[in-house]
Formats: sequence, structure tokens, C-alpha cells
Amino acid sequence: MDGMILAAAQMAARAGDVAGNAAVHLHYAEAAAGHGVELLVFPELSLTGYELGLAREHVVEPSAAVLNALREVAARSAMHIVMGAPLAAPDGGLHIGAIVLRADGWVCTYRKIHVHVSERGVFQPGRGGDDLPLGGASVALAICADASQPGHAAEASARGVGVYAVGAMIDEGAYPRKSALLEGYARGHGMAVLLANYAGETGGEVSGGRSAVWQEDGEVVAMAQGREPALVVAFAENGVWSGLVQPMVGCL
Repeated sequence: MDGMILAAAQMAARAGDVAGNAAVHLHYAEAAAGHGVELLVFPELSLTGYELGLAREHVVEPSAAVLNALREVAARSAMHIVMGAPLAAPDGGLHIGAIVLRADGWVCTYRKIHVHVSERGVFQPGRGGDDLPLGGASVALAICADASQPGHAAEASARGVGVYAVGAMIDEGAYPRKSALLEGYARGHGMAVLLANYAGETGGEVSGGRSAVWQEDGEVVAMAQGREPALVVAFAENGVWSGLVQPMVGCL
């Protein structure tokens, strides 16, 4: 990979507080812009918290005014910002989705394909979304359980993507298994893999934290230690990766 700067936002969300969480997203986005980040990914349902019982009351429209400041940062910094939110489905149902504020000013969405059994009382499966352009590469998005399906990553690899980017809520018990899958995708498919997991607690669950970026051979470029709020940044230049973890003080 010639040149690319990726970041995972390990953030804590306030239950159902879209405006307050958007302000926290903005803090992360400004920090990411300071590192020249081109792709910033937040956890699953990051704008509301992983709060299944609150989803119907807090559907987020991709054009919502509460996201205007983030749109400005995305455009000013030439950065794709990927945020999690409940999205309205055309038939009146709900999707677990990602709102993507693209660096070129366009807004698009990704809708979770593989809805977990615990989510099916609220959400229905979506159809995914388009890959994102990033320099000379492309990025495939995934939301949590999508990345638990090896075929999802394999299909992304078959399309020739360079980055597989996952926003998730992974608890402590599931973290070893799911992180091993992501490491395996990096090594097996020769693509960089990014995980944005929660800090702290959300929806009554304790996150496993440890958001990370793995390079194409499966080696960790950078990983948050524990579940404290952090920005995990990975730099690729002429095929060489380096990384850093920036603590996000005051974001819990």
C-alpha cells in the first residue's frame, strides 16, 4: 500500500444522546484531522450507543443538522468519517447502519447484512453498501456480525479492496475469537483490517475495547490497550506501516 492514514475511534457513547455523541465524534474527528487521517471509523451505533431499546426513538437521518460540523471537518480535512446509527428502512423498519460522510462531500450509508439474533426484534437485515475510494485503494465496510461471516471478507477481497473496516460492539468474552478472525482476514486476504470497538460500557454490556489496525500480513500496527477512550492511528507509506494510540482525555 503506497500511502494511507487510517484511524479507529474507541469511544464511549451516552445512551440515546445523539447531539452529545455527535459532539464527542467531532472531538475525535478534529484529533484525527491533526494526524492527516483519511478514513476515521467509529463503533457500531456510535451516535446512539449500542442501545437496542432506544433505537426506534433515535433514528438518525444522514442529512441531520446535528452532523453539520462533522460534515465540515470531513470536507476540510479530506477525510471519510464512518459513524454508526439506527437508519430507517424503506418499508418502515430499521437497519443497523453506518452514515458515511465522504471526503468529497457526498453522504452514503452502509446497512448491516448479518443481524445478530439478539438484534432481530428491533432491526432487519440490510444490503450492505458500496466500497469507498481511498487514494489508489478502496475500503470495504462491515458492521460487527458481518465480519463474523468469513464470506463477507472473502467477497471484499475478491473485489480487490485494500482495507476492510469494521465498526463493532464486541464484549470481553467474544473479543479473542473475533479479533483472531480479523487478524486472519488480514493475513489470508492480504488486506489491512481496522476494528473500531467501544470504550467502557454500552447497552448493559462491557466492551472488550482494544480497537486495532492489522497490516496485510496480520501483524498489529497499533492497538488500544484496554477499554479507555482512544484514537488508534495507522500510517502506511511505501508499504511500511507505523502507528500510534492517542488517549482521548475527557471522552468517557
